[in-house]
This record gives sequence, C-alpha cells and structure tokens, in this order.
Amino acid sequence: MKIDRDLPIKMKDGNVLRADVYRPKTNKKVPVILAGGPYGKGVKYQEHYKPLWESLIKMHPDLLAGSKHQYLTWETVDPEIWVPWGYACVRFDSRGAGRSPGYLDIFSPQETEDFAEVIEWCGVQKWSNGKVGLNGVSYYAINQWQVAALQPKHLTAMIPWEGAADHYRDWARHGGILSNKFMELWYPRQVEVLQHGNPNGPRDHWMKASAVGPAKYTDAERRSNRADTLENFRVREMDDDWYRSRSPDWTRVKTPFLSAASWAGFGLHPRGNFEAFTQAASKEKWLEGHPGRHEEWFYLEYGMQLQKRFFDYYLKGIKNGWNKEPRVWINLRRPFTDKVELRKESEWPLKGTKWSKLFLNAGGKGSLSWNSPSTSRKKEFRALTRGITWRTPPLDSETEITGPLAAKLFVSSTTNDCDLFVTMQAHSPKGREVFFQGTVDPKTPLAQGWLRVSHRKLNTKLSKPWRPFHTHDDKQLLTPGKIYEVDIEIWPQCIVLPEGFTIALNISGQDFDRPGPSVQAYSESRGSGPFLHDHPLDRPKDVFGGKTTIYTGPKYSSYLLVPVIPQRRRKL
Repeated sequence: MKIDRDLPIKMKDGNVLRADVYRPKTNKKVPVILAGGPYGKGVKYQEHYKPLWESLIKMHPDLLAGSKHQYLTWETVDPEIWVPWGYACVRFDSRGAGRSPGYLDIFSPQETEDFAEVIEWCGVQKWSNGKVGLNGVSYYAINQWQVAALQPKHLTAMIPWEGAADHYRDWARHGGILSNKFMELWYPRQVEVLQHGNPNGPRDHWMKASAVGPAKYTDAERRSNRADTLENFRVREMDDDWYRSRSPDWTRVKTPFLSAASWAGFGLHPRGNFEAFTQAASKEKWLEGHPGRHEEWFYLEYGMQLQKRFFDYYLKGIKNGWNKEPRVWINLRRPFTDKVELRKESEWPLKGTKWSKLFLNAGGKGSLSWNSPSTSRKKEFRALTRGITWRTPPLDSETEITGPLAAKLFVSSTTNDCDLFVTMQAHSPKGREVFFQGTVDPKTPLAQGWLRVSHRKLNTKLSKPWRPFHTHDDKQLLTPGKIYEVDIEIWPQCIVLPEGFTIALNISGQDFDRPGPSVQAYSESRGSGPFLHDHPLDRPKDVFGGKTTIYTGPKYSSYLLVPVIPQRRRKL
C-alpha cells in the first residue's frame, strides 16, 4: 500500500482542502472510493469513538477479517480491505474542518461544490482510472445525494449507507417539529471539536500532528468562522430556500446507486434512503434494508461483499451479474432474535402489498381493529404525557408488515396548536414488547412519525396514501375545540409478527419514551434515542402543553394504514 498524507486540493476560489490517499503499489490505474466530511481524516475510529469501537468488536470479534484496523476512521471504508481489492481510498477534510481551512458550514452549497471539485480531482490523477465511487455512512452518505445532483463528470456510482436527504423532513424538523436534542449532543462532540484551528482538537497519530491543522484560533475566532446550524433549524420553522439548498433535487440525481437503509434509524437516516429510491431520476438504483446499530452492518461481511460487488461492476467493469439483481433487498426481522431472512423484491413499496386499515376506537381504554367502529367516541389526553396506547386483539395468523405507514387522525386541541408523536409497537402474548437495536437506541420501537398540526397542509401532487407529503410552507393555527383531519407520515419498517402477538399505536404530545433514566448520552435512551424534540422556544408549554382529543367512529374515521404482505405473496 502506498499512502500519501495531507495532499493539497485547491478549490476554484483558492481555498485548499487536505486529503489522504491509500492506494495499491502498482502502475495500473485503479478506481477510487471517496469520502469527505468534517469528522477528521486523521482521527482514528478506535480513539475518538473508543466506546463504540469496543462494543462493536465485542459483538463481532472477527470484524473486517484480514485487517489490522490500522487506518480506520469513523463511518468510512477500511483501506486495509479495499486497497488489496484494487481500489484507491481517498479521504478529505471538508472546508473549515480537520486540516482544511475555511468557513465551516455543514451541508452547505459551498461544501457540496467543494465535494464535486474533489471528485473531479480524483478522476484525473495519474493513478486513477477516472471512475470515482462514493461510499460511507451517515454524513458521508447524506452529502452523496447532494453532490450527485451536481452531476460531476467522474462520479460513476455511489453507496449512501444510512443517509438522510431532505434537510427539513429527515433531520431538522420532523413533521414541522424542531429536532434539537441530537444536534445539541452531536455537533459539539463530532463537528465543533474538529473545527480547523481548535487548539484542543484531537491528534492525528499517523501524521504525528494535530488532526485539525497547525493553526490555533481562539473560541471567538472559531465561532465567527462557522455557521450556527441548530439556530438556523430553530428560527426557520417553515421549509424554505435554506433547507432546499441543503437537499438534493431528485430530478438531477442520475448516478447509479445502492441505497442502504436501517429499519430502526427513526429521527435521522432511513427516510432519505427510501425517498431516494422512489424519487431519484437514476434508472440504475437499488434499495437495501437491514437491522442493527448505525455503522454495524456497513462493516459486517454481508455489507462488505455487497459493496464490493456493486463497485466491482460499476468501477471495474467486472461482469458479475449485479445488473440482473432484483432492485430491492429486504432483511426480514422477527421478534426476539438477531437472525434475519434476506428476500429480494422488484419494487418499493413491495409488489402485492395489502394496504390495510387498523381503525382507532375510543371506547373503553382505546383499541385498534381491522373493522371500523359503529359508534362515534372521543378520548382526551394531556399533551405533555405519554398519551394513549391503542391495542389490537391478538393476531389470528402470522403477519408481515413491511413498508411505509401512515395515520389519519381527527383531532382537536384546547390551544391553537398541538404536536402529535405517533409510535407503532408490538407485544407477545405474555406482554413482552418487540423492540430492536436502532441506530443508537438499544430499544427502538417498530415505527415512528410526527406532525405539528398547524403544518397539516398536504402537497397533493407528492402525497401518497401510504406517504403523506406536507408542504411546510403555510402555518394554519387551530381554533381551540375545532376538529381537524390530519395525515401523519410514519417512517418505513419491517417485521414478521407471529400469531397471537398484538399491535399497539401510541399517540402523545411528547417524544415516545419508557420509564427509566434520563437521556444523558447516546447509550442511555428510552425509545427515541437522542432524536428528541424538547426545545422550549419551539414547544412553549402554553401552546403545546394543552389537552388533545382524538375522535373515532363512523363520522371521524381515525386509522393506521398498515402495509401487510400476504403470506401467499411471500411464498412466491
């Protein structure tokens, strides 16, 4: 392996970004696997993310077999694996981060334009065959959607692994509600500390120098040299040009891609992966769904071989049959086991889906039924509580639920607005809850969705019964006591529930949680992980702390729309 560190890549405006290159010692031109972002190309995974690395290795002692893990960085490919496979691995620090100077503004148009220039730089190096593939998790997936819309000439294929896309809907404001807690935790730990010129930044042990460059700037100097992303989220309640400039234009995303989604990443990643597959203009696109922790399946042998086969086909021209693979790969989940079953499908939502309604019935404690209730009833709850959980009778047969979901509710509030948090759960005959390891939360429920009722206006052209699409451009405050019909998008999920299990739908006016310790870190969570919506300026108690009423029955048909996959379809 030949390693070149801190190579300068000059941008059109004169700013210089720094890159590390790992490549085979050969005269043969090779394809490029590229990733760039603010996490520090010289920051070792095992050091800056030590607890996560140690827990991952404990779960999978044979992880990345054949590698000594010498050159690992967070959420990027392992050069010790990919270079022997015949690829050059390039990592660069984005503008204002790591060893690249400049103004730090994550996911900004400038950062995306820089990314496109780096792609073109990689494509013309003497050791490059001119074909550049993008690969990485989270941040290194999100910026793939954005740069693909710029259509750089040398961008040939990409694998956005668990990557949000719509800056407003996927990340900043779920259903119009500010998602603040993740930013408050993530940004200082993973971005701000790695701002260029931080005298207290981590060390690049490979270069035996600071990972954030030789410059040393004061706190005030660094603050003036970066954007305040969370404050932009807070003050921009409606979807505007700022959010749009940080989101891809799907009509311009034409690069072949493999979109790898987590089944339990609610609050950040999976929505973008599913939306990309259904909305992007690319004619060569695949969707894959898997369980597990955030970065886990990216490094497992299944994920590694999936990535290699895809890139071998597009970047090396190896005729391995990838182009004949079905377009949708589903890793089916079942309760209380880590084992999954891979099934390949032709489309998303899945062909043959039986869109079924589970009707809410406000009688008694609140129930769900496949039959519409004959009597109109209502049920009230205090918004800032755990709300109401509606339950089905035991299922009379094994039931697979795979795909996007939606809820139609008829609601009123004692105030001029209210937030709705909708969570799907399931329980065994003995009452044991079905949950899974999510992106970060170890006890993630089956599905989640959100809506600020004043943001209920729909884009009728983009909305589907199973995926409402809200405009978020017109705030329509409520008249207290008046009943409103609302549609709530619930992010996709996948589960096979045995006979006798029950389905539950929790509706509240606060983040879903279970009794337990307060959320202090990513690992200490109660169902929603760090993806919480509790900023007092966005959710003042005099507005969002009232009482909410759900209406059910013939006149007000509130229901959960469920993607049931018939057994006869699953046996084909």
